[in-house]
Amino acid sequence: MKSRAIRIHEYGGPEVLRFEDVEVPDPGPGEARIRHAAIGLNFIDTYHRSGLYPAPLPSGLGSEAAGTVDAIGAGVTEVAVGDRVVYTGRPADSYSECRNFPAAQLVPIPHGVSDEQAAALLLKGLTAWYLLRRSYPAKRGDRVLLHAAAGGVGSLLSQWAAHLGVHVIGVVSTKAKAEMARAQGCRDVILAEQDVAGAVRELTDGEGVAAAYDSVGKDTFFASLDALRPHGVMVTFGNASGPVEPFAPAELAKRHSLYVTRPVLFDFISTREALLDASAELFDVVARGIVTVNIRQRYPLRDAAQAHRDLEARKTTGSTVLVP
Repeated sequence: MKSRAIRIHEYGGPEVLRFEDVEVPDPGPGEARIRHAAIGLNFIDTYHRSGLYPAPLPSGLGSEAAGTVDAIGAGVTEVAVGDRVVYTGRPADSYSECRNFPAAQLVPIPHGVSDEQAAALLLKGLTAWYLLRRSYPAKRGDRVLLHAAAGGVGSLLSQWAAHLGVHVIGVVSTKAKAEMARAQGCRDVILAEQDVAGAVRELTDGEGVAAAYDSVGKDTFFASLDALRPHGVMVTFGNASGPVEPFAPAELAKRHSLYVTRPVLFDFISTREALLDASAELFDVVARGIVTVNIRQRYPLRDAAQAHRDLEARKTTGSTVLVP
């Protein structure tokens, strides 16, 4: 069947995104065809577009979407035609009207959650889950540093952490985003232009934070290390300013025996059971009103290039969806 999708034929800036006609075959064994209702926009999409995380070209783009199953292949038992589902994963091809995807990686959308909410939630929400519940399991009374606190992952993590009694110190780029971060659960907020490590020391009476959740990468890595308490955990999970450069392990020793981890979501949801368990925990905090999905921007799919420009210019807050 015919569909429309974003394709890239070369790596580069947002201008390389093309809105094209594509052919979608019948789903193969173990696959389901999903007709998308909403597509999640994530910063990792810009890494795939730029070639930081390369894939064979030409390529699709996007790792998250929600919609309805409209066909299934042989042997599929996990879903049925008509089911509302959401997914995150590779190959990147969610920037499309419809696609085939492994049925074992599809998550049923609970009643009360819209397709847009699900598409805006799953990848960013599961990222918040593995950061907060697995990479450094924050507990009541802990103080943690959170970069990009008004962004998609940051807004979900800060709400969840506040519910757990965790003292979140958020970092944002503007005063308007600072107000947003406070409203979403950050106890303190630092502007990115400030001396972040110095501000953290001031806010913690010189002790430092138990963990730093850092999606910015190159520009903030050492400031995050400097903000940690002895035996603190540096969780570096993104490259918004570029990948972290190689560093000597002695840097951790001289800052009082620090730990560094570079987690990847899919190592935490590598089986269907793990995926469904993590998703259930995520949807539970949404259903109980602990975490609210804040969709603040919507773009037509054909305008994905503009969405990328706004995302990289830090003009977006909360979550963003593309609408086919």
